[in-house]
Amino acid sequence: MAPQLRWALIAVFALLVIASTTIAILGMRYPAKDWRELKARINTWWWIVLVFSLTLLGQLQLALAVFGFISFLAFKEYLTLSNTRQADHVVLFWAYLAIPLQYFWIGISWYGMFVLFIPVYMLLLLPMRMVLIGETKGFLKSASSLHWGLMICVFSLSHLAALLTLPGSPAEGAKLVFFLVALTQANDVAQYLWGKSIGRRKASPTVSPNKTLGGLLGGIFTTTLLAWLIAPYLTPLSPLYAACAGLLIGTMGFIGDIVISAVKRDLGVKDSGTLLPGHGGILDRLDSLTYTAPLFYHFIRYLYF
Repeated sequence: MAPQLRWALIAVFALLVIASTTIAILGMRYPAKDWRELKARINTWWWIVLVFSLTLLGQLQLALAVFGFISFLAFKEYLTLSNTRQADHVVLFWAYLAIPLQYFWIGISWYGMFVLFIPVYMLLLLPMRMVLIGETKGFLKSASSLHWGLMICVFSLSHLAALLTLPGSPAEGAKLVFFLVALTQANDVAQYLWGKSIGRRKASPTVSPNKTLGGLLGGIFTTTLLAWLIAPYLTPLSPLYAACAGLLIGTMGFIGDIVISAVKRDLGVKDSGTLLPGHGGILDRLDSLTYTAPLFYHFIRYLYF
């Protein structure tokens, strides 16, 4: 593990220690107040950071296994929400099979298959298998929903793993992964804090009423500034391109968030699941990354690799 990355992880764990200590002190000083949800959130963050740390150890096969499992959980959660047809259960086998294959292409550095397998080949294969079953009712909705789920939960998120292969060594690629994930999560927090402090006008009132224009702009500014500050330690980005990367992550993180919010509103649910106590489902935690991961990957690949 690169020294810069080691210190970055130490800082993250230090923040978790501070958060856990603070909530413990508050719980003792104000026992009448219910701190359970906040405690659950912090405890879940410990598990999230521990699992994420496994992908930063410089071991490509381990990282592929972890990211592949995350994609599996996200896709399974998505299918639970979308209520697939009974006739499509056989087709789901081929959809799930796409997950290890997608990460296999990354493992053998077959870039062409990595970028085409799900967008093109699975797009053609899944409807073909559905046609052979012979059920036409709900065909278009089922085919499009299934493929969109693969694109969001597997194809988009697999770009996190693909970042590990860009610089030529997983140890160097791990710095890019940390840069992307840290900024994406920081953007979510910054947009929330800015929204609470200066947010007035709703950014998307019908999709996500709690999102404000002030929160969006404040989050983008904060993320752009953070990217400019930490890029020299974790990436090959020049100051100008680092600021552009921050602008990209800040803007597209917001878009990813409200896109998944739109899906949940369409399905009539508040959270995508219950896997992560205090957070909801795995898609609730990864919504912004479904947009920032592929866009940042192709941004930095085009410029430097």
